[in-house]
Amino acid sequence: MRVQLALPDEFATALPLKWGSVEKKLLGFAVLEAYRDGIISLGKLAELLHLDSRWDAEKLLADRGIELPHELKDFEDDLATLQQPDATGL
Repeated sequence: MRVQLALPDEFATALPLKWGSVEKKLLGFAVLEAYRDGIISLGKLAELLHLDSRWDAEKLLADRGIELPHELKDFEDDLATLQQPDATGL
């Protein structure tokens, strides 16, 4: 899908000076918002932004102050792991 956006000239002229590719930057904003709104998954975010891994996607979110959603099952799994006896004896 192609989208056209009308911007005031002085604004449109300043953006590439700061961002470089305005199209790429706006795509990034849209992808992050789609993730925040639950429209796309973390994996899809990584794919759309051409990131190498899930970890890169998580770092990007952390750098932007966007928290990963955690399900109750995630917390239950973490708790079960923490309650396991330490196999190393420490």
